[in-house]
Amino acid sequence: MAKLQMKPLVCILFIVIILQHSRPTTSQEVEDESEFSYSENNERGPSRWGDIHEEWGACSNGTMQSPIDMFNQRVQIVSHLGKLKRSYKPANATLRNRGHDMMLRFDGEAGGIEINGTEYALQQCHWHSPSEHTINGRRFDLEAHLVHESADGKIAVIGIMYKIGRPDPFLLSLEEHLTAITDTTEAERAVGVMNPRGIKFGSRKYYRYIGSLTVPPCTENVVWSFVQKVRTVTREQVRLLRVAVHDDSDTNARPLQPINERWIQLFRPDDKEN
Repeated sequence: MAKLQMKPLVCILFIVIILQHSRPTTSQEVEDESEFSYSENNERGPSRWGDIHEEWGACSNGTMQSPIDMFNQRVQIVSHLGKLKRSYKPANATLRNRGHDMMLRFDGEAGGIEINGTEYALQQCHWHSPSEHTINGRRFDLEAHLVHESADGKIAVIGIMYKIGRPDPFLLSLEEHLTAITDTTEAERAVGVMNPRGIKFGSRKYYRYIGSLTVPPCTENVVWSFVQKVRTVTREQVRLLRVAVHDDSDTNARPLQPINERWIQLFRPDDKEN
């Protein structure tokens, strides 16, 4: 990607959006996803999510919705954001079938991240296939979301994309549990102590923008940090995440949303740094 010059006006607009984020968001993701569908042919499909419940209205009328395409023309390369400060630690966890995805919920204190002086505690992670976000129009095979929440209810999500290749070590550690859920109708399974540091980033470079949850209630003012490096996963790992859900669908990716007036920042401290 060629370096792009940041214009002062763009910086001001991004700061304004960040200040808007100081208002707390209203809700975490729904725990029961059975009320909505990912099929546009369904009356509860993505374009109609906002009509299902009044509190899901942002899904239809929001102006900072996710996912988006992170394309070069809207990306500003910066060095002031600083690296993602993680303080993850092992905690008891539960694997839960939410209806359209598999969620790994951390039941104990699993640490978190710090963004602009605010501490966000890690709540859960889950996976979408294919990827919901795209980079210059390219969609990948899998996308992980690590969902965090601050003490005053603000939400920050770290996103990681995967392409088909070598196995992902963290998903390898979950395969036995995913297989067990696939073979039963259980909605939850305790998996014991899991270390979220096992979810590898592989790069200090990341995209940053302000968006929303990608599932109802589509809450806005979510701080997104997307690891630039695309990691690898096997086809079998992607398949297992889908069949464990039992929703008879081959996808759980929300369609791309309008970027509107938003800009995306790419933290790149040094071109020689990974």
